[in-house]
Amino acid sequence: MSAADRAALLHRGLDEIFDPELRRSIGELIDDVRQHGDAAVCRALARFDRIELRPEQLRVSAAEIEAAEVTADVDAAIDDAIAHLRAFNERLVERASTWSFESEPGLVVGEKIGPITSAGLFVPSGKASYPSVAYQLAVPAVVAGVPQVALVVPPVPGGSGEVDPAVLAVCRKLGIDQVFRVNGPAGVAALGFGTESIPKVRKVVGPGSPAVVCAQVEMQRHGLATMMLLGPTESVVVADDSADPDLLAADLLIEAEHGTDSAVVLVTPSETLADAVDAALARRLADLPAVRADAARASLGRNGGCVFVDDLAEAAAVANAYAPEHLQLAVTDHAVESTLELLVDAGEILIGQHTPFSAANFVIGCPASLPTSGFAQVSSGITAEAFLKRTAVARADERALRRMAGSVVALADHEGFPAHAAAIRTRLDR
Repeated sequence: MSAADRAALLHRGLDEIFDPELRRSIGELIDDVRQHGDAAVCRALARFDRIELRPEQLRVSAAEIEAAEVTADVDAAIDDAIAHLRAFNERLVERASTWSFESEPGLVVGEKIGPITSAGLFVPSGKASYPSVAYQLAVPAVVAGVPQVALVVPPVPGGSGEVDPAVLAVCRKLGIDQVFRVNGPAGVAALGFGTESIPKVRKVVGPGSPAVVCAQVEMQRHGLATMMLLGPTESVVVADDSADPDLLAADLLIEAEHGTDSAVVLVTPSETLADAVDAALARRLADLPAVRADAARASLGRNGGCVFVDDLAEAAAVANAYAPEHLQLAVTDHAVESTLELLVDAGEILIGQHTPFSAANFVIGCPASLPTSGFAQVSSGITAEAFLKRTAVARADERALRRMAGSVVALADHEGFPAHAAAIRTRLDR
């Protein structure tokens, strides 16, 4: 590949998210919500979702949440997923407990760790219904102990304001009663500012379309904390000739079927394997519904493809440069540990062909709302830690302060802060 080809492969998602016209449009919507609250939220629903609601209809009632029904299989699956997510996030919270130690005689330092005061969860709708996103976001917030959690979700397309009952079932199981049927970008703005119906929160998380992600980025200017970036889905599979090509094809299609803005890449040193995967993909694409097959062709075609490398070390380098949201490692057993050690930039790493993306998306319990567009190089998926904050705590006795005094005064004098130094000298002179 040429340098330009490599840059084109790695550069994904950001142009659409930061498109000047989209930013202008989202900026106008944000200003409308800031100035007009619920009325603006209802206007956005009518304009973008073709659903007419009055402000008093934005909040999903307690009776509607209680009455939401799903099939027994789906209900059991949600319970299974929530149990796995609770176990994973409870362990994280245990590891993130308040701590302290004596760094020198008389000086104790540490951190007090606790939940943020409020959080907003955005659950997408439109291309499909995503109760899995609801529990992937809500379980970490609940386990972290966030006292106020609000969830916004666009109504079912083509309806009269109904919300997917599976999303409501998740909310009922997790005790979330502040649920709102809201268009995505307007919902993000409403959570950031607060409206007559929708509470103001300090942090909003959740994946979505470029418009939703753009709204999250723009709302940072108004003091709302968000996660960077949870945009269109993407995956990379690193495989050698020991992998089963039919299973590879099946796994490549998992994220590829999400939408025409998804991106999927196979990285392999084996042309023979790639040819076999191509043939398997052709067979499997023929079995997909047209809308999913079209999405997969775009994800694997113009947005992704297959990258040939000399060996697995080079494959790891390609994967790190791509920094995918989802990464699967399908290599011979004796190469797993050495290759895994080289992989440092990915939202998640799934090892072996018995760990497909779909299992992680739905049940395994590791985070599935993960950074996209290369942000896996600097950020992580949404877990309980996303809803915790750390406050440094220190306590010095007179002995420790006298020991530090010379250093404090020297630096205060050098930087020209006499009051800093005076606070120390006053204590020394007593």
